[in-house]
Amino acid sequence: MKRKNLISVILMVVISVFLLSLTASAAGTDVTNPIPGLNVNIGTSSAAGGSSTNTVTLLLLLTVLSLAPSFLILMTSFTRIVIVLGFVRTSLGTQQMPPNQVLIGLALFLTFFIMSPTLGEVNSTALQPYLKGEINQTQAFQTASIPMKKFMFKHTRQKDLKLFLDYSKAKAPTGVEDIPITSLVPAYAISELKSAFQMGFMIFIPFLVIDMVVSSTLMAMGMMMLPPVMISLPFKILLFILVDGWYLVVRSLLLSYG
Repeated sequence: MKRKNLISVILMVVISVFLLSLTASAAGTDVTNPIPGLNVNIGTSSAAGGSSTNTVTLLLLLTVLSLAPSFLILMTSFTRIVIVLGFVRTSLGTQQMPPNQVLIGLALFLTFFIMSPTLGEVNSTALQPYLKGEINQTQAFQTASIPMKKFMFKHTRQKDLKLFLDYSKAKAPTGVEDIPITSLVPAYAISELKSAFQMGFMIFIPFLVIDMVVSSTLMAMGMMMLPPVMISLPFKILLFILVDGWYLVVRSLLLSYG
């Protein structure tokens, strides 16, 4: 009953505020209202084509912003880093430790650190001239794509790139600048996946040995009802701490992009 009375009081307050706002609006008085108004006008453009062009540009910009996470994942070092960090957590068997937020945050900052030279070149050669009005959008995009292409091409396997170039029947590029971005991005992505799984396999080996030793020891002692994970987990964490595992993993990631 108390809950129903509370809900009734809240509804009465909301209805009262709404009626007061309608009364003030009808009377034409200037009442300070914390709720902002919204006016939407839809009509044809008076200009010949300028407004339509701006509208299309705005829609394209919103589309690019919505796809920005995909660009971050597929065109930078984020993919390899986050997969390797996920392998570390899985091999340790610590379930949700470290949490996903910590792994994603660490992967983002490592990505920004690794990509800082490339992003700095994009800023100096494309973004700043565009903001100063020295080049247009098309020129800015073409100029910004060159440093990104160089970075991706450096870490892309030739076999993977050839796969997409042959499938699209594109002409053999004479340089990095001539490689189509639509072929380079997926080739770089699958190359990153292969490299990440190779590093993850090397991380798994020592922890797998610990699991096998603990499991064999428990079976030899007749403790088959005791889960081996309960015994091997502290040993795996201890080994990871003794060898300074996070330092070695991050160092390996940084050197892989050297």
